[in-house]
Amino acid sequence: MGRFDGRVAVVTGSGRRKGLGEAIARKLAGEGAHVVISDIGTSKDAATPGAMIGATEEMAAIAVELPGSSTCVCDVRDPAQVRALAAHAVQTHGGLDIWVNNAGIGYIMKPLMEVTPEDWRAVIDVNLSGCFYGIQAAAEVMIAQNAKNGGRGGRIVNIASQAAKSGFPHAQAYTASKHGLVGLTRSAAIELGPHGITLNNVCPNHVTTGLGAWQNEYFAKVVGAASVDDYLKAMADRIPMRRPGLPQDTADAVAFLCSDDAKYITAESLNVSGGEEPH
Repeated sequence: MGRFDGRVAVVTGSGRRKGLGEAIARKLAGEGAHVVISDIGTSKDAATPGAMIGATEEMAAIAVELPGSSTCVCDVRDPAQVRALAAHAVQTHGGLDIWVNNAGIGYIMKPLMEVTPEDWRAVIDVNLSGCFYGIQAAAEVMIAQNAKNGGRGGRIVNIASQAAKSGFPHAQAYTASKHGLVGLTRSAAIELGPHGITLNNVCPNHVTTGLGAWQNEYFAKVVGAASVDDYLKAMADRIPMRRPGLPQDTADAVAFLCSDDAKYITAESLNVSGGEEPH
């Protein structure tokens, strides 16, 4: 039997191949959960380019590979769509036990003086406000479930970042959004604890997903590395475990925090960085 047999999980931003969201969804489904694969589906504006989002067809292809899963398009910037995503989980799978706020923008990176108000809002709207809406929507369902059948509780996990603990050049909005998740989680966890709901952040260091590959190219140029390979070697050399993170590292941490083994852990921001981030 899997740790999550009979449980229902929503993972936002999980509709893109080789992304953190897909790895998390596969991990939870592999241990028995019914997973809702969710992503924005189509490009909406300049902040959501097609190359950086999970397309509807891609979402469907991932869901086919995960027995008992479903798909639901959701733009996390819209609280009504986020509530509809929670309702989809209940209507399709009979409840909601796990909610992972994974959707994020990590591809708007510029020098400080070049950041526009539109850039700032785009990142904050997805990375921070989107998580806030997800916490509210998930908690509403989980609290109602507890009132009805008692003791079901719930698990909410935000995918933060090493940037929730340390600053990085060219990542002002991103770093601010991830730092904001730490405060949001600490405060919201206090209110959700009496309902048996835990709320935590997972803070990975750099992970070479599709987005991570773009970041490798960008920051190799920023630091003046001779090549992307040289940039990655320098990164590995400063990490005690001598490698960047893998999607599976983050997925494993999420699964732990969603499991019964972590039932007394809440309001935490867990580093998954191979020792690179000690804060």
